[in-house]
Amino acid sequence: MQSLSLSNGANWGFRLSTTPRACISQQSFCVGLGNKEEQKRPGGVFELEPANDLVNNDSQKIKECGCPPLVSALKASAEENAASFHFPGHNRGQAAPSSLTRLIGARPFLHDLPELPELDNLFAPEGPILEAQKQAAELFGASETWFLVGGSTCGVQAAIMATCLPGDVLILPRNSHISAISAMVLSGVVPKYIIPEYDPEWDIAGGITPSQVEEANKELEMEGLRPAAVLVVSPSYHGICSDIGAISELCHKNKIPVIVDEAHGAHFGFHQQLPISALAQGADIAVQSTHKVLCSLTQSSMLHLSSNLIDRERICRCLQMLQSSSPSYLLLASLDAATAQLSDNRGTIFNEAIELALETRSMIIETPGILLFDIANFPKFPAIDPLRITVGTQQLGLSGFEADDILCRDFGVVAELVGTQSITLAFNLGTKREHALRLVSGLKYLSATFSHIYGSSAKREINITNLAPLDDFNMILSPRDAFFARKRKVSFEDSLGEICGELICPYPPGIPVVIPGEVITERALKYLLHVKSKGAMISGAADRHLDSLVVCDA
Repeated sequence: MQSLSLSNGANWGFRLSTTPRACISQQSFCVGLGNKEEQKRPGGVFELEPANDLVNNDSQKIKECGCPPLVSALKASAEENAASFHFPGHNRGQAAPSSLTRLIGARPFLHDLPELPELDNLFAPEGPILEAQKQAAELFGASETWFLVGGSTCGVQAAIMATCLPGDVLILPRNSHISAISAMVLSGVVPKYIIPEYDPEWDIAGGITPSQVEEANKELEMEGLRPAAVLVVSPSYHGICSDIGAISELCHKNKIPVIVDEAHGAHFGFHQQLPISALAQGADIAVQSTHKVLCSLTQSSMLHLSSNLIDRERICRCLQMLQSSSPSYLLLASLDAATAQLSDNRGTIFNEAIELALETRSMIIETPGILLFDIANFPKFPAIDPLRITVGTQQLGLSGFEADDILCRDFGVVAELVGTQSITLAFNLGTKREHALRLVSGLKYLSATFSHIYGSSAKREINITNLAPLDDFNMILSPRDAFFARKRKVSFEDSLGEICGELICPYPPGIPVVIPGEVITERALKYLLHVKSKGAMISGAADRHLDSLVVCDA
């Protein structure tokens, strides 16, 4: 081992190691040496102390302060008087861009730290990250939980790659999020699509039923195939919940794991009026966007495992491949903090939010010409999230995009999701009563201004939307084969009948209309033109104006 000795008037001596294990603080300067720690004594001479004792002492301090473990570790590390010769380049805020510090201040930069030893390693956690993930697993009812800094996208990708080998078949709904499609490109998995329930009057797709899963299994069995896993999206963006319990029971009879994209349901199970969580219904993996209804920072999510059907080591390997090797500790700490926030108020934290959502719903339902989406629109499904309110403007002759423009421009109401026939509002822990009243006022204004249009024009609009091509597809190439196939651009009109080479979907919610490898149909083209004319943003197409499409060479 190489060492370097330095001395000055204070008679400080430093010996640097190639494997530092701890950090420098104001009270005690320590530089790591393998499994030992050097501790500076008053005379400037260092003595060795077992590293394990330091770790134990830190853990004890965290427990005594009552702070979430990773939040506490990040706070302590940021407060050290460290001579920082590490990344990131803003050096604990010393060189933070002034344009951003004027907006958010310098403290986020102070806590924007890299993988320092005291902050643990996301991919081999032994300290505060491990403790934080254990606490989250206990809270959410998982056998093990992983923190994600790539959103639920990387969680869904990891879940599929951990359960399916190249060439395996995955049963999934046709309206799955684009993360599932990208997972199939990465893994070489072949899809077996289930057509979700669809309501043309609202232009909204629901979930999938146990009978549909059973039928998909039988169809594969007749072909001599067996699915490697089943993916269910529950709840949907509109809050519609599939019967995860029945689907899990059905799949587990054949030892088929069930993955639930529960991105919009991290709050489930934490109030008696909220639906039951996927894990509580027997799901093997649940991927949750903790940043949606819960309060972690955007892009932070969790993957929960509750199964002996899945190799947890494969999940670890997949996550290490999919996630950044330089994870943000601000994102990780926000997951830790969100867990603590929920744990401290379990069962009551959503009282006010649910009460406000129900009160708002009761006021909206009395507004002429404004429709409310409800579980009655999808009677085959067991529940709907009471914190999602979807409002229909069909009877006013307004598309969802037109209604949203007015609400945003004239009332400052910003919706979570906009569709051809509706807008969806997401209530959460931070929703204010005054904002709910502003929403109701905006809807009353729409009712008073456009109610005279109610009639035949509204009916024509409803008929037009009966175009969603969820059940009109023909897969020629697997998503992976289509992704790597040679491609060319053709005009929008000439793309009819070609094999699509790009993932095209209105966004949000990121539900594909045409998937790479599928034949481009007339219905798909008409639907894309329709939603584009209503103001939808088309994601995935190389030509955002849709003058041309990318197709595969046959």
